[in-house]
Amino acid sequence: MSEKQYNVLVLCTGNSARSVLGEVLFNTLSKGKFKAYSAGSKPAGKVNPGALEWLQKNGHSIDGLRSKSWDEFATPEAPKFDFIFTVCDNAAGEACPIWLGHPMTAHWGIPDPAHIEGDDARRVAFNKAADQLARRIQLFMNLPIEKLDALTLKGKLTEIGRIQD
Repeated sequence: MSEKQYNVLVLCTGNSARSVLGEVLFNTLSKGKFKAYSAGSKPAGKVNPGALEWLQKNGHSIDGLRSKSWDEFATPEAPKFDFIFTVCDNAAGEACPIWLGHPMTAHWGIPDPAHIEGDDARRVAFNKAADQLARRIQLFMNLPIEKLDALTLKGKLTEIGRIQD
């Protein structure tokens, strides 16, 4: 019997850096357990060059990555999400669309590396953001999702979002 694949949506306001990193890291680290997408409430229209640089430098494909509106995922034809994570504080406070299927949501705030001044400092900030996301994703992947009741799972997701490394 094959393991269930969970659909994940990673949200940020601009969908240009943190949420894109989250999408790629979920899809890479989960080895098929999760299918991740990313979107934003006010998409920037392009992926941040710092995010693209980090992804390429760390061996990730950037093919097909683009900044998308969350409206794309609020239609009946869109994937039905099991989990939605906000990774920026602005998106966490915004009124989200009504998501079909009532996915579990959690806020995993990550400081924005895109607005750091100076090339070296920005690279360090992208490394830190990606490391935080990867750590949280790995902790999430290790949860026995199928065995946890909804309240316990929600608590675990909230705990993971509070981890600062």
